[in-house]
Amino acid sequence: MRVYTFSEARQNFASLLDVAQKDGAVRVKRRDGRAFTIQPAKERPSPLAVKSAALKIRRSEIVAAVRESRERGES
Repeated sequence: MRVYTFSEARQNFASLLDVAQKDGAVRVKRRDGRAFTIQPAKERPSPLAVKSAALKIRRSEIVAAVRESRERGES
């Protein structure tokens, strides 16, 4: 894991993030001895990103189903 001083990290923050992305994490040390680890956040897929179902339905059948449901809702 690459280690940066606080001053190096501040001056080269963009490249520090690039190194963290490539290597998984970097460490930043302060003069007083405290150390911090910077690592990329795990990407979470959107809950709305769902796989489509391969159905063999024609467009006319979908339109007919939508019209039928609308007609039932108007009564």
